[in-house]
Amino acid sequence: MYFATYIIDVVALFYLIVLLYSSTTLNARRKKPFLIAIILTLIIILSEVFTILFDNGIINLRSINILCNVLGFALAPMIPIAITLIFDMDILKHRKYLLVPTLVNMVAVVLSPIYRFIFYVDARNLYTRGDYFFLFVIVYMINLLILVFLTLEIGLKNNYAITGKMVFLSFFTILGTSIQVIHPYAYTSWHCVTLSLFLYFLLISEFDSSFDTLTNLYNRAAFDKAVKNIEETEAFSLIVLDINDFKVINDTYGHDYGDSAIKQVAAVIRKSFSKQYICYRIGGDEFYIIGNGTTKEDIEYHLRIMTNSLTELRENGNIIPTVAYGYSIFSGGEKGDFNKMLKEADDQMYYYKKIHKTNVTQKTTDIT
Repeated sequence: MYFATYIIDVVALFYLIVLLYSSTTLNARRKKPFLIAIILTLIIILSEVFTILFDNGIINLRSINILCNVLGFALAPMIPIAITLIFDMDILKHRKYLLVPTLVNMVAVVLSPIYRFIFYVDARNLYTRGDYFFLFVIVYMINLLILVFLTLEIGLKNNYAITGKMVFLSFFTILGTSIQVIHPYAYTSWHCVTLSLFLYFLLISEFDSSFDTLTNLYNRAAFDKAVKNIEETEAFSLIVLDINDFKVINDTYGHDYGDSAIKQVAAVIRKSFSKQYICYRIGGDEFYIIGNGTTKEDIEYHLRIMTNSLTELRENGNIIPTVAYGYSIFSGGEKGDFNKMLKEADDQMYYYKKIHKTNVTQKTTDIT
């Protein structure tokens, strides 16, 4: 029975590799850590299968039994770290200390055949848990908690809408793998991890499809979804932004530089607004922002930061266009009209765009 479920897990993981590399929605940077997590899981599953097969009192198989236990116990705590890297590949660049528990466990596992730290396979080729098996359990749980807390931290920092789902998946993995720790012959851990990897793939693929590939802001589809989810009486603000004279940028410097200008402007927009505001690239050189900030002062404060940041870039020699904007505020308490708000913000933005064009024309006339 156990071997049938292990075969299903292995086949499922190989199929997940195919899905991984055929996916057009998953961010390419996630594929490497995802593949690492899958390969680690495959190695551990196969190691567990062989330990079950070879833990049978046949002395000639003792070395293989020991090797499989070493692989399983040494690599298992790396799975939560690999899953964390799927969400953010740069974490270990700045937090190498997170690997310390895993390294401690590896040393203890490698020494276990001699000193019985984590496990022991006796002269009759029979497995028993070691005197310090709890060390493996602690390290594994530490890494699972690292997965939970870093997922929460990254999600809140970037205002990701799937933070709650990611944390739930992390707790699901903890629960599923804890059963085998308590009942060593339950063999549920790697079935749970296999299922979790599939759920992570589906969740993150959907998440990545919500982003614009050029700017890494949310895209038009995500904006339309957000609008549908706005409660009719919920207070919110809508900001509309459009790059001035973008056609001139493209015609003068080429479309590659035009894309670069959009990326730079988008980065400034994202940095200029707090977590209360969600930024979207609607298409071309148009951006929308939906925010919980519902006062004129708060919105204009963030817009000043954006304008000043763009000015600073230009003063440092970057060819960065100006941005026209408009906004509308709904105070809540009654049924709102989103289309009316959009028109109000749009009209205001075009009014400022018209003023900009007038000023540019006036400056050109003065020079002539």
